[in-house]
Amino acid sequence: MALFLYLDDKEYHMAINPKKVAITGMGAICGLGNNLNDIWSNLIEGKSGVSNIEVNAIDDLAVKFAGEVKNFSLSNDLLPEKEWNRYDRFIHFALAASDEALKDSKILETDIDRNDISCLFGVGMGGFTTIEENFKLYESKGPRRVSPFFIPAIIPNMASGLVSIRFGLKGMNYTLASACASASHAISAAAQEIMLGHSKAVVTGGAESVVTNLPMSGFINMKALSKRNDSPQEASRPFCVGRDGFVMGEGAGILVLEDYEHAQKRGAKIYAELVSFGATSDAHHITAPHPEGEGAVRCMSEAIKRAGIKPNDIDYINAHGTSTPLGDVAETKALKNVFGDHAYKLKISSTKSMTGHLLGAAGGVETVFTAMTLHSGVIPPTINLTEPDPDCDLDYVPNIAQKKTLKYGLNNSFGFGGTNSSIILRNPNI
Repeated sequence: MALFLYLDDKEYHMAINPKKVAITGMGAICGLGNNLNDIWSNLIEGKSGVSNIEVNAIDDLAVKFAGEVKNFSLSNDLLPEKEWNRYDRFIHFALAASDEALKDSKILETDIDRNDISCLFGVGMGGFTTIEENFKLYESKGPRRVSPFFIPAIIPNMASGLVSIRFGLKGMNYTLASACASASHAISAAAQEIMLGHSKAVVTGGAESVVTNLPMSGFINMKALSKRNDSPQEASRPFCVGRDGFVMGEGAGILVLEDYEHAQKRGAKIYAELVSFGATSDAHHITAPHPEGEGAVRCMSEAIKRAGIKPNDIDYINAHGTSTPLGDVAETKALKNVFGDHAYKLKISSTKSMTGHLLGAAGGVETVFTAMTLHSGVIPPTINLTEPDPDCDLDYVPNIAQKKTLKYGLNNSFGFGGTNSSIILRNPNI
């Protein structure tokens, strides 16, 4: 009870009786499309968003493909064209996906006080395209040619900063960085803001764009990426015998979280309720997961306990499932540990098989996908699963989407440094 000594009466009441959290708007951008409708359609059809790199083509790298966003340009309504070059690509993605989510939610069409709307994002790495461009200028033409907009263009919190400015959101505004769990941790923090009554709504999720020289080189040299240049669409193959590393992706996944009662009163569409979350550390290795998934076990168990449900209540898992030899086995072991015999009844997808791995934005798009799965009753497949690894023997919904009514879904995100996040959503119609 020591924590509650620092809370005022209202906060104490909220901590004991937390407000419910609704998802009322969503937006996304990734290699599968530039809006959620196109992305979801391609996802449930089992299409790959992985292709040869075109926007930032890199001739001399050993890996020449990614889940790259194609045919994208920012609307002048969001940012004047003359200012586009002032901000890195990941910030463009965040603006566009946030605009889609807010329009979907319609919350800004109400009389809600903008002081009650916060903006919390997750960004793993920041503006590497802009860093590389300005370093080239520095090397070739000297320090005076570095852009005066260089710093605002690259800092991770500028995504949430510009979204807050563009839409006049005057609540809390900050960004979390925890590698591939960044967006998931941001969504969890955003949900807690609403549960404690600090905000009526929060625009949250993540954005990332590192399909460029330096980060690609780093991941290649640490032998993390697949090198299937001859068949890029088949390169991301989670839980399959032939997997040889993850595929880089880019984009953004943004959600509008809202006080459930407020959403109901205004007649908002509610995709799902965000009921709980878990966060733990492996305390094991800077890049490799614990071989038995020990940190992931505690993370999922914590989320389930906080939700006040039992493991057998979970119907669906959107797995971290990166297509790495160690990670997929560790996550499978963790699922078996947490769910026991029920693990074999779960429906499990790795949507990274189609999007690639969006690093800090992964938890954003995958929480969006989890909400869409519950909302639509359609489970995205894990594509390229032609020969399951004997150590990965659960139901990963291979290659073809399935229809099923689902009550609870759980999304996993795990990151370098041994950081783990699990988020549980509930279908409000059951």
